[in-house]
Amino acid sequence: MLLTIIILIACTLIGGLSLNLIPGMRKNLRLPLIFAGSYLFAITIIHIIPELFSVSANPSKIGLFVLVGFFMQQFLEYFSSGVEHGHVHTNKAVSTSGRFSIITALMIHSLLEGTLLTHDSPFHEKHESYSLLLGIVLHKMPAAFALMATMQGLGKRAVYLLILFSLASPIGLLLSDFVLLSQEAVLIVFAVVCGSFLHISTTIFVEASPEHHFGLNKILISISGALLAILVEFMI
Repeated sequence: MLLTIIILIACTLIGGLSLNLIPGMRKNLRLPLIFAGSYLFAITIIHIIPELFSVSANPSKIGLFVLVGFFMQQFLEYFSSGVEHGHVHTNKAVSTSGRFSIITALMIHSLLEGTLLTHDSPFHEKHESYSLLLGIVLHKMPAAFALMATMQGLGKRAVYLLILFSLASPIGLLLSDFVLLSQEAVLIVFAVVCGSFLHISTTIFVEASPEHHFGLNKILISISGALLAILVEFMI
């Protein structure tokens, strides 16, 4: 668990700090986002959904909470302005209340996604789910980048918000490991996060293809992301 926490924190910080460390990163974020979105979508389809419905005694109820998670994420993005899927606001001033809304929505989402990393999977012998961890990391790095771009007017205080954001998923991981919940309650939380991942990953595809133009390079990157998810899920 300690290694998982370190990876989550380190990768989030790297993603956020790369705004100033890697020249031109802001202009070239779209293709990495497509890759991350494809991986996240694939791992949701081949790992989270089969696991949810294989364990649940009431699949219809689980499906309902997946739907709840989907629309809950849409509601959260009303406040976060889409930072979860790398939506960078470079020319738009964000008010103090807007910044508070963004970080609050991001924290709620990150706390929930952290819970996915502390359960025993019926499909894996190991307690840790490396395919899910990689998916969350690929998702959090561009989100951290977008957060820093949105908060850059705060100067050094933006780094404090980035640190807070980097701790959210580990806190969710720790809480889910120590708070005793019934299996039904755990499945409901996982279903909500599943719906959230479906919303984020599909939104990335929509935003990455304006006027529904999806070029060959984007298609190849999408396939590469899905293939990596398959490789990590079934080979590692």
